[in-house]
Amino acid sequence: MMGMERKNISISIVSGKGGVGKTNISLNLAYMLYNLAYKVIILDCDLGLANIDILLGITPKKNLKDIIQSDVDPEELIVNIERQDLDLIPAASGIPELLEYERDVYFLLVQKLNNVLKKYDFIILDLGAGISEGVTSFAASTSLKIILITPEPTSLTDSYAVIKILKTKYNQSNFLVVVNMVEGESQARQTFERLNVACKRFLGVELGYLGYIRENKDFAEAVSKQIPLAKLKPQSEGCKDLMAIAKNLVKVVDQLPSLKKGLDLID
Repeated sequence: MMGMERKNISISIVSGKGGVGKTNISLNLAYMLYNLAYKVIILDCDLGLANIDILLGITPKKNLKDIIQSDVDPEELIVNIERQDLDLIPAASGIPELLEYERDVYFLLVQKLNNVLKKYDFIILDLGAGISEGVTSFAASTSLKIILITPEPTSLTDSYAVIKILKTKYNQSNFLVVVNMVEGESQARQTFERLNVACKRFLGVELGYLGYIRENKDFAEAVSKQIPLAKLKPQSEGCKDLMAIAKNLVKVVDQLPSLKKGLDLID
């Protein structure tokens, strides 16, 4: 892809509740896009509990706190994960002063990072769970929103709440759904339809179905070994499911040429 214009598509990975596998999916989806020969960067935007560096078994020298609290060149934050085409900008974990001004922090981050992000095809944002103003405003800034759900009723109700805020407060659309921790496609489709029906009926929003990930123990093993599943067991069911999702995602992007590029925070 040398010399070609980058897609520069930003994708927020969001969930209404914690414990649905969001960070793990964000990391491994980035690997799948990288394996499809795209240039990818992951932004760990969970200012409360930064975890991607832990999943990778690395200790970054600098993180988002440095760009917020000092005049650090954004390029200095980038951690190369694989060759020159898969990078990470790590978050600052558990910094109370950042959380207190979460939305303002996100605006500052966008201003400082957007030029750096232009050189990537896909920008994957791993956001914190829930519906805080910072999380929802940052999700609204991205080209696409991936809503990660599980079959649990609480996951569906909390995800509906996220979609409702993004639609009613920020007038957002382009919601894509990934169903995690399912037995197979039948359960995934049923789970998706339950959420989609509610969104169509009460919000006038039709969701896009991106795919599913079967429940398996490989993800837990990868976490314990601090090695991404994409590297630990690239032929596993989880990786096959994620590759199918990555290919579907690329198709969606190619079918929507008018998608906004980079990050565009809505005031």
